Amino acid sequence: MSIAPTSPSPHDGDRPDPPDADPLSRRFLARGVVAGLAAAAVSPALIATEAEAVGARHRRRCRHWHRCAKHPKHTCRHQHRCKHLGHRAVPTQPAEPTGPTEPSGPPSDPDFVRSPVPTAASLHLGNRFTYGMTPALHEQMRQAGGPARWFEQQLDPASVADPKADPMHTWWLSIDLDAATIGQRNNDEVEGGWVAMANYARWCLLRRIYSQRQVLEVMTEFWENHLHVPLDDDGVFTYRADYGKLLRSHALGRFDQMLVAAITHPAMGISLDNARSTKRAPNENLGRELLELHTVGRGNHGEDDVKASSRILTGYRVDLWTTWRSYYDPASHWTGPVSVLGFEHPNANADGRAVTEAYLTHLARHPRTAERIARKLAVRFVSDDPPPALVERLARVYLDNETAIKPVLRALVASPEFLASAGQKVRTPTDDVVATHRALRTEIARPTSADSAANSFLWHTSSIGHSPFAWARPDGPPDTGRAWSSASRLLASFDVHLTLSGGWWPTKQITYRAPTSWLPADSVRFDHLVDHLCRQVLGKAAPARLVTACAQAVDVAAGTTITASHPVMRWQFPLLLTTLLDSPDHLHR
Repeated sequence: MSIAPTSPSPHDGDRPDPPDADPLSRRFLARGVVAGLAAAAVSPALIATEAEAVGARHRRRCRHWHRCAKHPKHTCRHQHRCKHLGHRAVPTQPAEPTGPTEPSGPPSDPDFVRSPVPTAASLHLGNRFTYGMTPALHEQMRQAGGPARWFEQQLDPASVADPKADPMHTWWLSIDLDAATIGQRNNDEVEGGWVAMANYARWCLLRRIYSQRQVLEVMTEFWENHLHVPLDDDGVFTYRADYGKLLRSHALGRFDQMLVAAITHPAMGISLDNARSTKRAPNENLGRELLELHTVGRGNHGEDDVKASSRILTGYRVDLWTTWRSYYDPASHWTGPVSVLGFEHPNANADGRAVTEAYLTHLARHPRTAERIARKLAVRFVSDDPPPALVERLARVYLDNETAIKPVLRALVASPEFLASAGQKVRTPTDDVVATHRALRTEIARPTSADSAANSFLWHTSSIGHSPFAWARPDGPPDTGRAWSSASRLLASFDVHLTLSGGWWPTKQITYRAPTSWLPADSVRFDHLVDHLCRQVLGKAAPARLVTACAQAVDVAAGTTITASHPVMRWQFPLLLTTLLDSPDHLHR
């Protein structure tokens, strides 16, 4: 998809130049050099050709030479006509135990203790399962005894103190109000529904920046995108924050329990019209999307399945636009035998909540659902086109553990495919903004007005191309590099990076680090300064290409001595920081 380019920042005029500087030769030429270097470096990695994509699919699906698993002497060149194609090997080993398995988490990282910066393995784990590595996160891994033990702690978020992020829900009243009160405030023009939804998005972004429970935040976003309820859907504003908090409570639990809670929640019912579905006129939107998006996936069900699915889900109602009361109405529930993808039930009781729960649990444990969840997790945390063998292993762990999510995550991070996938994922617009705030270590305070940073910084995500939960379709936003890779997206990201690096906007209730606070010593060589900044901002030593790019951006030699009074620190420092942020090292995770 294409992302519209952004307009110049209104604060361009506030950026100081030295008295004798020519802005064309200094600021804008340097900016052009940085943008050109970054674009040249990033574009090949961000955008694959259609031919490559087709080739990958072909290699994955089509083995022209193959040997029959059941008949070892049969080898065939003509796969598409071969009668042996569907044969599977006869098991020669005892069947695997059906009880829960607990795959180990990340492998031990013996070099971590001696490393002054994150090792490659810990940096990779941090970049995938948090919103960006920071020196503070590296220290947390040290205190936990290494990245593997840190990850295990993160899987038990209740054991991780979160004093900074926990009170942030009190910054916006609507996040904790009930549906009737939110609706009444909208009617009384105290706070519009769209403001309540923006407040929820702001709260989520701030938690991603500052929460110590980073794996919980990442997984909450994952499930909110999978069981997606767009913020702008008509009427969902009364229940959307409550829905998000519900998914947060299940994000590291079991998918079968999460699915039951999510599909029967008023926000989902309002979004996909199940709140108005009755036995006389069953609405098929939720019944269809439940199968197509949330569980077995497209192509694995028929129209009869959709109809039966929709009938099962009748009875969950919301008193829309009046009291906003959610309730179960037995008089609206369709009764009669139902059959969906192996689920059979007489459905004779007017109170259909029990059959609904049984049906949703069946879907959650369906092999196709396991495959779909496993692949989406692999796409999020490994690569845009994950190996089928990895997906199959993760799906098996999911089913063996009764849809529990933690064992699947442990298996994923322990896999060789995960360990080999560093730098293969592109940051989405929201990931980019959050990771940039974490890298620059901004401090956002409780908002006091509409233009406070906690309220206004949401514009940065939309300027790059997407804000939290604003994807208008029910399928949730894409999580592939192709969707977020374009020249306009890069330029928009560059603009946000420069604006935040300079501390130009937002300016209210936010604290930016002073340039001199980044200096590791009173006097330092320029290339050593760049290396120090790379370690602080990107979590690793500076590669030669970034030292060269930074030197060109501010027009100094690598061996130049930098002090607090040097022009690099006095007025060029934003260019230096943004050169690092514009690099593939920051735009990828």
